[in-house]
Amino acid sequence: MPLSPSRPHLPRSAVIDLGSNSVRLVVFEGHARNPVAIFNEKAVLRLGRGLQSTGQLNHEGVAQALTVMHRYAAIAHSMGATPFEVLATAAVRDASNGPDFVRELARRMPDASFRVLSGEEEADMSAAGLLCGIPAADGILADIGGGSLEMVRLATGKRMEAATLRLGVLRLAERADGDPVRARAIAEADLGTVKWLGYGAERDLYLVGGAWRALARIHIAQTNYPLSIVHHYTISREEARDLAGVIASASRRQLDRTPGVPRRRSDDLPYAAVVLRRVLRAVSPRRVVFSANGLREGWYMQRMSAEGTDVDPMLAAGRDYAARFARDPALPPALLAWTDALFPGARPEFRRLRETACWMSDTGSYDHPDYRAEQAYLRILRQPGVGLDHHARAFLALVTAIRYDAEPDAPFTATSHSLLCAETIQHATTLGIALRLAYTLSAGTPDLLAATRLETGRTLTLHLAEGSGVFAGESVTRRLERLAQALGLDATTELAKAA
Repeated sequence: MPLSPSRPHLPRSAVIDLGSNSVRLVVFEGHARNPVAIFNEKAVLRLGRGLQSTGQLNHEGVAQALTVMHRYAAIAHSMGATPFEVLATAAVRDASNGPDFVRELARRMPDASFRVLSGEEEADMSAAGLLCGIPAADGILADIGGGSLEMVRLATGKRMEAATLRLGVLRLAERADGDPVRARAIAEADLGTVKWLGYGAERDLYLVGGAWRALARIHIAQTNYPLSIVHHYTISREEARDLAGVIASASRRQLDRTPGVPRRRSDDLPYAAVVLRRVLRAVSPRRVVFSANGLREGWYMQRMSAEGTDVDPMLAAGRDYAARFARDPALPPALLAWTDALFPGARPEFRRLRETACWMSDTGSYDHPDYRAEQAYLRILRQPGVGLDHHARAFLALVTAIRYDAEPDAPFTATSHSLLCAETIQHATTLGIALRLAYTLSAGTPDLLAATRLETGRTLTLHLAEGSGVFAGESVTRRLERLAQALGLDATTELAKAA
């Protein structure tokens, strides 16, 4: 994917999530509304193994951590990341040797700052990470790790009550002496102490954490879902209950043979499934939404200004793409105004999608012309932007493919057809054809587009300013007629004297 040759060097920041089960380094680039992770590496250390019985961090895990953390410090330093912070969670805060471990790490990693998060702080960061990608989240957030389960009530994007429970997958397995039946009773009793979980009834349950992301991957693999992206993957309460029931009762051998099961998660998944089943019973949500965002993205977002946090992440993703790929980033606002006449009375949510599509509409400008439509389609469908749910990805990708003259039913657009209803496909097709006409008229420049205007009524009329450099040649006429056909109208062209 080409970048502008004048792209400035962007500042970098790094965070290490030192958890009970694993440790992960993420290096972010820039301060954009959508976090851009340019490096992401995880090591499974199981620091919290044995904590329930010994009260201490696992000694083998500590030895491995010293080696891994030395590598991570070297990477952050070499990549010029500042700030560079280590966030330690449940195992370190609960272990009697946790303070000594942190002091030794700090001695070996002088460039890093260290924070041992309280349960409340961990919940805050998890909520901030979720809201980074789903700003209007409404329901219950559940973030499972190796040592703890953070539960947060969210009211239309506002963080409300929070609770930390000793229901991380490693700790629950030890509390239950490896017995899933006993684990169910423990989970149910602990969740019963959180009196506000019923707020989530018929709202969404947002799942954060590696063990639950693994469950999502299993469901994606088993259902042949057309988009292998966990973030924003959404299933019904009944589907989640059935999935959890199957995994909770599966043997290790069965799990190892199950498509989509990460090899290192086989021991943890039955306990993650037990907790999920109890959470579903306590919350009774309408849907279950999986999030790839969590603590690390929350750390990133807490460093942003209030103005940056308030930006719509989907629109921000569109503007980022325009800055990276478009020939003239001043054109998208003009395209939005130019297409207004085609969608009178549209819902605000569709206007957001249309505006984002306008920002992304020149995404393939530097690709090979024979593959422009497909390349642009896949780039948008599979982009890392956190603010796009699967519906938005499918819609925006289809619009852009058609803008590059792909047929609406081109084979490479099959994912969009699987995820979108017929009405939405029609909207995407109409918008894509309109954008194709706009670029044909304007050569991708705001000045030439300003010499044209669309008007709808009994017919679709294209107004052209005389002497402006735009005219109704064969390609314009053909694309105007195609747009009129999509709208169920006849097409006309009118020439007006320039003002």
